Amino acid sequence: MAAQYGFWYHRRHHDHANAVRFSFNLGSAVLTSLPLNDALPKTNLPPERLSLLYQVGKVIHSTLDSQEALQLIVSEAIRVMRAASGSLALINPTNGFLEIHAAQNLSSNARKLKLRVGEGITGWVAQTGKPACVGDVTQNKHYVSVRRDVRSELAVPLEVQGEVRGVINVDSDRMNAFSFEDQELLEELAIQASSVIKNTWLYEQLRLKVMLFESLASVSQIINSTLNLDEALRVITKEACHLMRARTCSLMLSDETHEWLDLRASYGAGDAYINKPRLSVSESLIGVVVRRKKPLQVANVQSDVRYQNVDLARREGLISLLSVPLIFSGQSIGALSVYTSIPYSFSNEEIRILSALAELSAIAIEKARLYERVVDVEEQLRQNEKLSALGLLAAEVAHEIRNPLTVMKLLYHSLNLKFEAKDPRAKDAQIIEAKIEHLNKIVEQILDFARTTEPHFAPVNLNALIDELSLLVRHKLSNQGIKLTRNSEQNLPFVSGDAPQLEQAFLNLILNAAEAMANGGTLTIRSRVVSSPKKPAQIIVEFKDTGSGMSKEQQQKAFKSVIPTTKTKGSGLGLAIVGRIIETHHGEIRIRSRKGRGTTISITLPAHSHQNA
Repeated sequence: MAAQYGFWYHRRHHDHANAVRFSFNLGSAVLTSLPLNDALPKTNLPPERLSLLYQVGKVIHSTLDSQEALQLIVSEAIRVMRAASGSLALINPTNGFLEIHAAQNLSSNARKLKLRVGEGITGWVAQTGKPACVGDVTQNKHYVSVRRDVRSELAVPLEVQGEVRGVINVDSDRMNAFSFEDQELLEELAIQASSVIKNTWLYEQLRLKVMLFESLASVSQIINSTLNLDEALRVITKEACHLMRARTCSLMLSDETHEWLDLRASYGAGDAYINKPRLSVSESLIGVVVRRKKPLQVANVQSDVRYQNVDLARREGLISLLSVPLIFSGQSIGALSVYTSIPYSFSNEEIRILSALAELSAIAIEKARLYERVVDVEEQLRQNEKLSALGLLAAEVAHEIRNPLTVMKLLYHSLNLKFEAKDPRAKDAQIIEAKIEHLNKIVEQILDFARTTEPHFAPVNLNALIDELSLLVRHKLSNQGIKLTRNSEQNLPFVSGDAPQLEQAFLNLILNAAEAMANGGTLTIRSRVVSSPKKPAQIIVEFKDTGSGMSKEQQQKAFKSVIPTTKTKGSGLGLAIVGRIIETHHGEIRIRSRKGRGTTISITLPAHSHQNA
């Protein structure tokens, strides 16, 4: 338990109003109306005591480590008071108990004692803010003996910025061991100790802020380096748990209906927590965070009636909760929650830190979701390309079949095969003629189905169209180590065309270039206008890659047939689709390529005759 309190102290002394530190005094008596000497007249300390106090100040100001400073204060108090034992206690802001933080010559069991403010000599001092000097603790019936040999006790309040934060206590095995001068000296030492504690708290607070922000920066890099949603969620919960030094961290996302919260990732949670039912946004405590879009903390979920899984929290050892909303574009998409295993009050600084992490997490989540959608769309485009290519392939095969089939039909009729009705060959001739007609109909149906849809012409902004495509394929190109370079002429005139078909053609060219650069490279897309007095304006779009290049035979057949391949991988059907689309748009397409030197494909399209202002 002492270790837990030490951990709480080192991490949790921020500057918010409720950060009053815990204090208690071992070996103290319960006071109701003890004769205290707070009515004694004040006197100045003699020079030798002032010198002693000066030496004490030098010692206790020699460190910025908070726990070490507290221990030095107790040690010096015992030394100058010639006491047998002593302690320094602070007020725990979470439970209001006086609990020890530094002690000397006290047993481990004595260090575990907790007192309420107002209980015992130490509690009385913390409550009233006045010192207490008790000459014989055995004469008071309320005295609680913690160390058997204690006979007298001196306790003074410890004030930080005008507020009692704790108590310094020394005790002796002798009766009436402490004088009024001892009390004055200990009070002066408490004033110096308050300054030391304030400085160490401020130093620890700044050190903790630096550590938290460094961790936050590191976490932001980690969670934004992954594009897989499940992996991003795992990273977020793990890093949030480490950042906040929590027992458990969970991340819940709202479903498509925004009525339920589903646990999507957790860290440090047991099976019972992982398998708990989904939560209602309208009825659950975490749902309040999502609905109100504001952080929420609970001192103890095991006793809070608003918490739906009290038994689960007890089994998992979860006590204090801090939950912050995940907000993206003004919409709350879920909640990030951390639980501690000890009672704890989260500071304003910690709430801001976790909120900042939640904001980064929401961006990372939406980024991962967007990437998954991009991958799905890209896969759909590939499937559409395959279907379109298969249609073209079927059309070309049907065209090749129709020619010999027409010859066969003509030759059959020229044979003028007429047989008597009783001749078995008459039936065979009829079947041959019927099957030829059947095959001809099938070929016509395939050709009708595979014919390219006539484009719906309208003004098209090619620069904007290429920008959208660049956004769509950026992850694919990046993953292949391909650098995409744009060189777009400003105020490029519109072209007259069908935007979806042109987009399909340009996408096929980009994907074809990517396949040609299996080991990475550079893809440059350039758009420009060419005009002359004799010809109307034309728009030229060039796709230049640094890939494997094409042979002269491949270049000649690239846009004419879907059967010969023009790529080291795949069937080359994509370029045939490009050729058909550009042809229907009254454009031209050219290829410049050398084996091993890359390929440049130039598309020339007529500018729209009536440009928008």
